[in-house]
Amino acid sequence: MSRRAFEYLGLGLLGIVVFLWTMAPLYNMMIMSITPVNAIFAGKLWPENPTLGNYATVFRQDNHYLKFFWVQLGNSVFIAAASMVIVLAIATLASFAVGRLKLRYGPLVNNLALTTYLIPAAFLAIPFYQVMGAYKLLDTQWGLIFAVVTFTTPYAIWVLRNYADSVPFELDEAAMVDGASRWQIFRLVYVPLIRPAMIAVGTFALLHAWNEYLYAFLILSHETRVTLTVTLGLFRSDDSAPWPLLMAVGIIYSVPPTVLYFSVRKYMVTGLTSGGVKD
Repeated sequence: MSRRAFEYLGLGLLGIVVFLWTMAPLYNMMIMSITPVNAIFAGKLWPENPTLGNYATVFRQDNHYLKFFWVQLGNSVFIAAASMVIVLAIATLASFAVGRLKLRYGPLVNNLALTTYLIPAAFLAIPFYQVMGAYKLLDTQWGLIFAVVTFTTPYAIWVLRNYADSVPFELDEAAMVDGASRWQIFRLVYVPLIRPAMIAVGTFALLHAWNEYLYAFLILSHETRVTLTVTLGLFRSDDSAPWPLLMAVGIIYSVPPTVLYFSVRKYMVTGLTSGGVKD
């Protein structure tokens, strides 16, 4: 067998190991979600009496942990969608101002914003809590939205600005020759050309808000305002919590981001090469 064949064989075996290592927790999660509550510790690869009753319990909100399941799921959807819209609006306008208007200190401000990632988010929890309290945003969904936007926007601006650098500035000049204003250039030239990067950034912002737990737990307290991630965390605080219900909620909660990924996968993979002009 040739050396190249050995390399392909080794890569194939490595790929199988990585795939199994990745899928094992997901498989265990799925198995536990269809296992009866009284047989959760049977330790079998497939339950003897698989059931969808756990999902029915979740949908009917028949457990005290899940009595506000639909409300909390709606909270997660609203917070994630609002965060995505605000991040895209700020990042798109800021990247246009920094990259296309040639502001004197624009690149410096952009790079300084990225230094916020040098500090772990957990270290800023107490200062954020005090700020939210000062502005009376504690136990409000907008308080969590502003927190998510704060941590997501610097990266979004950086990504959009770097992507916009591949868009020829001559297009802006041609539009100005035709009498277009700065706002028209932004709306009719800039935004359409960076749309693939906007989709990637919007997906990142939405998933960040969708999976946020620390600040959701810190800022929100009322059970009708918290997100579903906080409820999932409450399961772990009780040793007698029904784990099959936790796994069922986890699978349900993972469906929207999975659908979103496969919906925009084409743009996220191929979009980074679109919008460019070859000489």
